[in-house]
Amino acid sequence: MGRPAVRATAVAVGLAVALVTGCSSDTDTEKVPTREPATPLVAPVPTAPPAGAVQQVGTGVAALALAPGTDVVALLVDEGTRLLLTSSATDSEPRPVTLPRNAVTVVPGPDGQVLAPAAGAVLRIDAESGEVTEVPVEGAAQAVTVLPDGRWVVGTADGTVRILDPESGTVESTITGLVSVDVLVAAGDDVAALDRHQTSITELNLADERLRLALRAGEGATQMVSDPFGRVVVTDTEDDELLVYTLDTLVLRQRYPAGAGVYGVAYDEARDLVWVTLTGTNEVVGYDLSTGIPREKQRYATVRQPDSVSVDPDDAVLVIGSATGDGVQRIPIGGES
Repeated sequence: MGRPAVRATAVAVGLAVALVTGCSSDTDTEKVPTREPATPLVAPVPTAPPAGAVQQVGTGVAALALAPGTDVVALLVDEGTRLLLTSSATDSEPRPVTLPRNAVTVVPGPDGQVLAPAAGAVLRIDAESGEVTEVPVEGAAQAVTVLPDGRWVVGTADGTVRILDPESGTVESTITGLVSVDVLVAAGDDVAALDRHQTSITELNLADERLRLALRAGEGATQMVSDPFGRVVVTDTEDDELLVYTLDTLVLRQRYPAGAGVYGVAYDEARDLVWVTLTGTNEVVGYDLSTGIPREKQRYATVRQPDSVSVDPDDAVLVIGSATGDGVQRIPIGGES
């Protein structure tokens, strides 16, 4: 049977809800149901030419991120050993940066910087100079987000979250109880963690050093992003769905069949759109979430295997990276809403 055309929920009915009241032990995490983390659907050979312009960079792009306050996009390549720093608006020659540790991903950092979690450290990269600073952390860091007050929240492969001062490296608090911490996002003072092994989203109580509400996030959640309105958007790659939550009291607000192989996700603050990539069809789609049900606003053909996407809101450009080495794509989106 085919999917219904639209599915939207106002409350999290039918999903498992867990209220976590304290730090769980290692024994607790061993008892919870887990799965192998979902991965991007393998893309077919493209049937349509990619929109915009495509620049060849000679390698596949594992992840990419725009450095806030700049037009510099950092591309993570070569199994996490290098970054390529390029412009969101032009196809100037990328500047290579060799990393001292193999990074898991790259995410926006403080203004002018991107952050790359790695085993034993979070790497802080200046987007203009390419200078790399290591901020040591215990464990295999694989997720990081920046709080409004400048502190970092770092998640590790063993399910531990640490809140630290990046200047001194001092760990101020620690939260345990997840199986893995694969993506972290901040929505104001609220923070959510995505655990791909449990395919769940969990609120974090930073002040009390404990987990708060948790909800199942589909059958194979992979990526997550937040917006200034307190919404948290998750791609459920296993079920081809877009899931929209609000924090403070964690609630699933919207659930929508986005398309085959939904994976990469980025928020466009200038146009209030959420962009998702579909690796099953080599496309990127922009959704308006303001009405309670996602409304498709724009759809573009992409390079093959569009695993990563970022938005430059000031220059109105989508930047998409091909994981198979088919290039970096720039799509002008000015005036779209």
